[in-house]
Amino acid sequence: MKFGEIPVESAAGAVLAHSLRFGSLSLRKGRRLTAENVAALKAAGCASVVAARLEPGDVEENGAAAELAPALAGRFVKVGPAFTGRVNFFAEVSGLFVIERDRIDRFNLIDETITLGTLEPFSVVAPKQIVATLKVIPFAVSSASIAARRAATEGTPLFTVAAFAAKRVILIQTRLPGLKESILDKTVETTRERLATLGSALVGERRCDHRAGELAPLIGEAVREPADLVLVAGASAILDRRDVIPAAIEKAGGTIEHFGMPVDPGNLMLMGRLGAVPVLGLPGCARSPKSNGFDWVLRRLLADLPAGPAEIMRMGVGGLLTDIPSRPLPRAQAAAEADTAPRAPRIAAIVLAAGQSRRMGTLNKLTIDIDGKPMLRRVVEAVAASAAKPVIVVTGHEREHVEAALAGLSVETVFNPDYAEGLSTSLKRGLTSLPATADGAVICLGDMPLVRGHDLDQLVAAFNPVEGRAIVVPTRRGKRGNPVVIGKAFFAELAGIGGDIGARDVIAAHPEQVGEVEMDGDGVLTDIDTPQALAKLARTAKMSA
Repeated sequence: MKFGEIPVESAAGAVLAHSLRFGSLSLRKGRRLTAENVAALKAAGCASVVAARLEPGDVEENGAAAELAPALAGRFVKVGPAFTGRVNFFAEVSGLFVIERDRIDRFNLIDETITLGTLEPFSVVAPKQIVATLKVIPFAVSSASIAARRAATEGTPLFTVAAFAAKRVILIQTRLPGLKESILDKTVETTRERLATLGSALVGERRCDHRAGELAPLIGEAVREPADLVLVAGASAILDRRDVIPAAIEKAGGTIEHFGMPVDPGNLMLMGRLGAVPVLGLPGCARSPKSNGFDWVLRRLLADLPAGPAEIMRMGVGGLLTDIPSRPLPRAQAAAEADTAPRAPRIAAIVLAAGQSRRMGTLNKLTIDIDGKPMLRRVVEAVAASAAKPVIVVTGHEREHVEAALAGLSVETVFNPDYAEGLSTSLKRGLTSLPATADGAVICLGDMPLVRGHDLDQLVAAFNPVEGRAIVVPTRRGKRGNPVVIGKAFFAELAGIGGDIGARDVIAAHPEQVGEVEMDGDGVLTDIDTPQALAKLARTAKMSA
């Protein structure tokens, strides 16, 4: 790939390295310059641009990322679409993120042009959370670099998600004189919450004196109940393999697999087994909701991952937890992590379907049949098939007929009584109906019957305010179209517009925040406003009025 400053007259086909703005002309970095772009730049007085030009054997960034990504991800990991050389990977279920660390290092050590970053090994992940990202650094890479990485990824995937399984867990607690029952009661609630955050349930609790002879039969009963996991919280810490709790496990017919762990707090944890059922002797810190070594073992067991002596003894790196200033309740911690961890953006959809179709004469264009379906229904079905959720359809003119066209679809309809005052009123009505958790919204017109769910997914995938794409617009052969994605940072501005205009003024006011996605179909440019546009569509689609 050649990179540098080139004369603008020879820049057609090159990839623009830096965003340019000359008056009303605005071109974003990453755009492949067309002949029209070059003409516009020359007319604006631009003599040269910094750009990249691909050479034989080069693969452009999105193609390279899309080619490599599928081989990296394993079970319960969703591969996102490629955009700006990046592919994100998302967890599909709650579980533990498992990686092949050495192979990821080998992948990254090949050269600097392609990078793979992941979460920490054995991180707890939730559905739709980003677990890894693949990034092609330059605008294009050599086919040799791609081939080397394909060789490095042959065989098993580099990362997977081990799903949490719903387990039946029984807790047994022992007593000594002076130990308050309220402490035991609190341990029950803490354990119940700890399990609930991981998708399992505490199905029973037993108590006895701190004697091996009394504890052993309770362990046996718990296994026969049956329990998938037995937890034993002793009135006194386990100090030796011959202490009360390990002695009770052996007396019940079980075995001791490991005692102690290189995680603090949590050093005095005991791993035993009765038949196929793990029996854990808990460290004293397990009575607290704060994170400790017991959590590391528990998560593995609930995800059906190995948690034997070899795994426990390798937990020392990162195992010093004592000095963490705040280790919140498991439930609070899960909520906090879910809110701050990298994740797919929460993008809703607003379909504007309240207009009066004045340019169509007596017809309501939204209810015109196209291939046996009302135009609006085709649009809304495409939106509903995308990643944007929820889908909110704003109605107005001929509300009953419009809503009837959507019968049976899992969408929300809201009525705009002020529809006659213009498109802006419907946009505002849609914005006020969005969930508070929405990071942004796809704004879609109801008269664009060729728009596909795939088109919307490409726009949503490109949305990234951190990378300067808080607004995303589709283009086709360099011409901008609809629908658009707009981040919540601009909702207040959208609510302030008036008349029969949509989001175009807000988009024009923030060119530095606009990302463009070149589409592979004309649907983003095709809206049906006039009988002439309808007749043109009729030449390619069977329809009846």
